[in-house]
Amino acid sequence: MLQYELKKVFLKTGGRAALFLILILVGITCYFAADVYYVNENGEKEIGSGAVRELRAVQKEWAGYLDEEKIRQVIAENNRIRHSPEALSKELVKENIAYGWGQGIAEIRNLLNCSYAEGFREYDYYRADALSEDEAGWFYENRISLLKKWLEDEAEDMFSEKEKEYLIRRYDSVQTPFYYDYMKGWTQLFEYSPTVIMIVMLILGYLVAGIFSNEFAWKSDAVLFSSMYGRNKAVVSKIGAGIFIVTAVYWGAVLLYSGIVLLYLGADGLQCPVQADRSGWKCFYNITVWQKYLLIIAGGYIGCLFISFLSMLVSAKTKSTVLAVMVPFALIFIPSFLANINSASVSKILSLLPDQLLQTEMALNYFSLYTVAGKTVGAVPVLLAVYTALTVMLAPLVYWEYGRKQIG
Repeated sequence: MLQYELKKVFLKTGGRAALFLILILVGITCYFAADVYYVNENGEKEIGSGAVRELRAVQKEWAGYLDEEKIRQVIAENNRIRHSPEALSKELVKENIAYGWGQGIAEIRNLLNCSYAEGFREYDYYRADALSEDEAGWFYENRISLLKKWLEDEAEDMFSEKEKEYLIRRYDSVQTPFYYDYMKGWTQLFEYSPTVIMIVMLILGYLVAGIFSNEFAWKSDAVLFSSMYGRNKAVVSKIGAGIFIVTAVYWGAVLLYSGIVLLYLGADGLQCPVQADRSGWKCFYNITVWQKYLLIIAGGYIGCLFISFLSMLVSAKTKSTVLAVMVPFALIFIPSFLANINSASVSKILSLLPDQLLQTEMALNYFSLYTVAGKTVGAVPVLLAVYTALTVMLAPLVYWEYGRKQIG
C-alpha cells in the first residue's frame, strides 16, 4: 500500500518534474555558495578550485587560538599592509595587490571591526585600521561591554532584567580564547542554507498536497472507503508516504547541497566556536560550527515535517489540493510582511512561527528570549521542542480526520 501511494506521487509527470526542479535549484544555489575568489600576487582575481586552495592556505597560516599575542600579530600585520606603498597608491592594481596580502587575516580583521566597534549594532569596515597593538588585550572584554552598553541604552525596554542578566551570563560563559581556522566552506554553506531548505519545503508542499485529496478529485473515494482497509491501513499508508517523501527529498537535497559545498570549499573549522566568525560574533548560543550545522539541518527537517503534515491535514479536511499547496507559501511568506510591524509582542510571536525552523541559521543570531517554567531560554530550543511535539500530534489528527470522511 505504501509503495502504491509513492507511485501515485512520483510516477506523475508533475512529481518527476518537481524532483528535477529541486536538483536544478540546488545546483544553482551551490554555484552561488561556491562563488569564492582569491587575489594573487599580481593583484589579479582568480576563481575555481585553485583559488580555493590558495585562500585556504593563506588563512590556515593564521589558524590557532585567538589569544592576545595572536591579536597583536593580526593588528601589526594589518597596519603593515595598510601603510605599504601599494595600499597607499591610487592605482587599482597596486591596491588589489595590497588587498591580496591581507586575505590571510581578512576574517580575523572582520572580528576586530566587530569587537572594537563604536556600538553593539554598528560595523565599520575600516575600524581595524585605527587600532594599535596595545589594544589587543581588550578584544574579548569589548564583546561583553558593548552588549552591556546596548542593553542599558538602546535595548533598555526590549528585555526584562532577568533576560538581560541571561544574555550577559551567556556572553560571560563563552570559552575564550576562540579557536580560529579556515571556515569558508561552513560560512558559505550556512549563508545559503535557508534558501535551499525553503525551496525544498515549497516543492514538498506540492508533492504531499494531493496524497489525501486526490481520491476525491479522481472520484475514487467510494472505492477506497468501502474497501476492507480503506479507513485504516490505507490511511496509515498515506501518512507513511508523506513521511517517506519528506524524509527522502529533504535529506537528499540537504546532504547533496552540503556535500557539494564542503567538498569544493573544504570542511575545516567544524570545531571552531560560531563566535570565531563575523556572522556568529554576537550569537549568545555557545555552540561550535558543527553543532550549528546539526541544529540547522534538524530544524529544517522538523519544520518541513510539520508544514507537510499541516498541508496533509488541510488536504484531508477540505478535499482540496490547491488549498493544501497554499499552506507552505502562507507560512513562509506571510511572516515576512508582518515583520515590518514595529512591536515587541509581534516579534516574539513571529520568532515562534514554523518558518523560523527553515531559517535556523538566522534564528540563532536573533535575540529572541522566552521564559519557560521560570527559566529563560532562546527561541531555537523552544522551536525544536514545540514543533517536534506538534508534528507528533498532527499524525493521529490527520488519520482521524481522513478516516471519518463520508463518501461523495
